Amino acid sequence: MTHNAFYPPHEGIALSTLAETLGVELTDTSYGNVLVHSIAPVARAKAGDICYISSRKNRQDLETCQASAIICTSAFRALVPDGVAILLTPDPQKAFAEAGALLHPTAMRPAAIISGPEGVHPSAFVDPDARLEDGVVVEPLAVIGAGAEIGSGSRIGAGAVIGAHVKIGRNCSIAAGASVLSAYLGNNVIIHNGARIGQDGFGYAPGPRGMLKLVQIGRVIIQDNVEIGANTTIDRGAMDDTVIGEGTKIDNQVQIGHNVHIGRHCGIVSKVGIAGSTRIGNGVMIGGAAGINGHITIGDGVQIAAMSGVIASIPAGQVYGGVPARPMKEVLRDWAELMARAEGRSAKKGEPNG
Repeated sequence: MTHNAFYPPHEGIALSTLAETLGVELTDTSYGNVLVHSIAPVARAKAGDICYISSRKNRQDLETCQASAIICTSAFRALVPDGVAILLTPDPQKAFAEAGALLHPTAMRPAAIISGPEGVHPSAFVDPDARLEDGVVVEPLAVIGAGAEIGSGSRIGAGAVIGAHVKIGRNCSIAAGASVLSAYLGNNVIIHNGARIGQDGFGYAPGPRGMLKLVQIGRVIIQDNVEIGANTTIDRGAMDDTVIGEGTKIDNQVQIGHNVHIGRHCGIVSKVGIAGSTRIGNGVMIGGAAGINGHITIGDGVQIAAMSGVIASIPAGQVYGGVPARPMKEVLRDWAELMARAEGRSAKKGEPNG
């Protein structure tokens, strides 16, 4: 990929400095003064790029790799071509992520829409009763309601709406077009473009004249270091709070219902739907387009495969998949049996008549 104006190459970091910063081993110190400027995949990395490899499925790409440096485990050391510096570590992906953040820091958060003086843009509206610490940036056409509080180093993107009495911690990024209502956010929270936080949950009581709306008077609590993807929606609680735990990462287009509690350091992939009042433990991973029933509990460390339908609680540490979701070993066994039966039927159809 040719470098572009969105994320230009870094002016350069010496490999000796990078290795020390990442806590990895530069196997040949004669490469210490070589500068790296950007990241790239192994297959098309050029001079000035750094890449990584952690799977033997991609080992053939090493034969033509022209990167300045590669991050890998000792298992790949002998396969790296001459002229490519080696950074050894037991966790190449982690080291590569840290290297990418150093080389392209502007790609780590939603970028500013316009460049210019920091502070509150003249076209933005900030209620006189709102409290902004020093160093807050408010971009064009953003709206900040009465009694809102925003900590230093936070940026409110163009056209974003921050509701009355919302509290946003320090070093947060609220991207363009997002809305944050009835919510308290911790520090270092990232909310991407178009996300909707704190609108009322889906609650109705059926009656003889139709559906009667149930009032939703709870909040959304988002703890430190949470990242929320574009166009994701998180409903406020009905009478209690919706809570997103520290360090959890949520992809684009996820729907989280009212009163849901999500634990710390979870990963939730796009198009997941979580119904109201469900409790999700710490370190839970949920694959794309999975559906989670309401009023159930997902234990710590659970893994849920993509496109699963979870209708009942799952004990801690389990791996589940399928519809309805059940232990993954059972799902794989059932799939194998179905495939065997299908192959058997096909073989019988192909038999010649006696």
